[in-house]
Amino acid sequence: MHVDLNADLGEEITDDAALLEVVSSANVACGYHAGSVAIMREVCERAAAARVSVGAQVSYADRDNFGRLALDVPAQVLRDQVADQVGTLAEIARSAGITVRYVKPHGALYHRVIDDEVQAAAVLEGSGDLPVLGMVPGVFVDLARARGRAVHSEAFPDRGYTDEGRLVPRDLPGALVHGAEAVASRAVDLAARPGIDSLCLHGDSPDAVGTARAVRDALRAAGWRLHGL
Repeated sequence: MHVDLNADLGEEITDDAALLEVVSSANVACGYHAGSVAIMREVCERAAAARVSVGAQVSYADRDNFGRLALDVPAQVLRDQVADQVGTLAEIARSAGITVRYVKPHGALYHRVIDDEVQAAAVLEGSGDLPVLGMVPGVFVDLARARGRAVHSEAFPDRGYTDEGRLVPRDLPGALVHGAEAVASRAVDLAARPGIDSLCLHGDSPDAVGTARAVRDALRAAGWRLHGL
């Protein structure tokens, strides 16, 4: 049994080096909500050494709000912004001897493209033919499949879900699952659900590294092997 364990890295708020020793895929911030060329280069070099897959974590151009504010960006502008982010990371990754293996929207853009066909299409057009990582079901992954793109579905053991299967907004009670043991238990449960390819842990969560280690250990104990995207 194989499953991926991914985390958001390069956001300047967590221990990237320690998380890269645990996860199998790294969603690298491409400078629009966080990060910089220097940070991207460091993450890519460390990921190459650790044999961790790298994905482009694309976002609205909104560092002030960490990419967590929904913006009405024209489709062509968003497409070009995504292309810029993917292109920047791809060049840095090549210099580290690796390639960008997938694209994943961040924050408000992640949630917007679940329902917004125009913005979902813009993200796809700006990211070439990269496989996509996202929540299923949703417009983003449906459009990707319709265009012949590979799709990796993910779940969030450290986040609460609504009755509709969406993530509880961060400003509402129940948005976060607290405690490494609780997160690890949910991870094992989610990994066993049909159609889940990857589990996402948020690098900005309290004790992110300790929680990631607990999740990894629980998955291994349950018979899962970690495999990057």
